[in-house]
Amino acid sequence: MAQGTRKAGGGLARPVQPSPELAKITGSDPLPRSQVVSKMWDYIRKNNLQNPQNKREIVADDTLKPVFGGKDRVSMFEMNKHLSNHLK
Repeated sequence: MAQGTRKAGGGLARPVQPSPELAKITGSDPLPRSQVVSKMWDYIRKNNLQNPQNKREIVADDTLKPVFGGKDRVSMFEMNKHLSNHLK
């Protein structure tokens, strides 16, 4: 195989389209899932949305609630499940 002919395949590298709710955080352009998760964490840290008593818990603000299915709090593991519902 010639160098440079391999395409980024599926999985984390394949660009996904964020939903309108998620696009408020990530922007509306398709991007790899890894970038979506990275932008989510940037947003969570910038807005101080981790529970100080339990760093694995994310406290949803008005922007995150629609992404988290209306929940006030989700675990970081649950967050990934909710993100899947907002990526096409």
